[in-house]
Amino acid sequence: MKKTFLLLLFSLIPLLVLAQNAVTGKVKTAEGESLPGVQILEKGTGNGTITDLDGNFTLTVGDDAALVVSYVGYKTQEVAVGDQTNIVVILTVEEKGLDEVVVIGYGTAKKKLNTGANLNVKGEDIQQLTPSNAMDALQGISPGVSITRNNGQPGAGNKVYIRGIGTTGNANPLYIVDGVAVGSIDYLSSADIASIDVLKDAASAAIYGSRAANGVILVTTKKGKAGNKTVITYDAYTGWQNVYKKPDLLNAQEYIAIINEGEVNDGLVPTDFSTL
Repeated sequence: MKKTFLLLLFSLIPLLVLAQNAVTGKVKTAEGESLPGVQILEKGTGNGTITDLDGNFTLTVGDDAALVVSYVGYKTQEVAVGDQTNIVVILTVEEKGLDEVVVIGYGTAKKKLNTGANLNVKGEDIQQLTPSNAMDALQGISPGVSITRNNGQPGAGNKVYIRGIGTTGNANPLYIVDGVAVGSIDYLSSADIASIDVLKDAASAAIYGSRAANGVILVTTKKGKAGNKTVITYDAYTGWQNVYKKPDLLNAQEYIAIINEGEVNDGLVPTDFSTL
């Protein structure tokens, strides 16, 4: 019986080997330059590798496999392996977003020409998050921006730090809504926001002066356009807050019983609380 099992096991090994195909290849740019560090993944699996310094890679894949080739700054490509054993992949530059206009102080500039540390969040992205107010929309999507709630009271404001605290006094950033300085943007509805720009570096101080020592948050609200139809939308959100790990307190009778028990253990006469 043991010999039969081993014979069956060894007979299956060649079939498993045949189901794996070794694929080699090279990843280059449209100009013919080799790309090192490109991620090569077999689609639908965790099997993958990266290209070496010369842009070469080797990967063992299954039958009817497809390779997903991705690299920062380049368009992701999907390549069917088929009967190929050597594949050359040409990646093209991803130019998406380079011509977008970002707000910088009192003006605008194309993103590819802007050298400042700025963050832009579009209104469409904010709507997908369904935040309760404008500041909640920046939580988790703005590197270098720390947002905390002052207390647990409903409707309480947020404390915002951009790259830490820049002054010894008021550490709040400067808020600009449609060109007007305001004390906070918590009152704004996320549905009214077209975009939010966060200016993080010292370049903002050249525009707004010492008020920008802790950064600047620029908000552009939505505006009506001539010829567009009137659209009325309504969104409602509800929520609740609970005390975390609230202690289970004793009532009066339970408290008296514990006090009397402690006095008895100490050799004392229990207090008659009924006379107090």
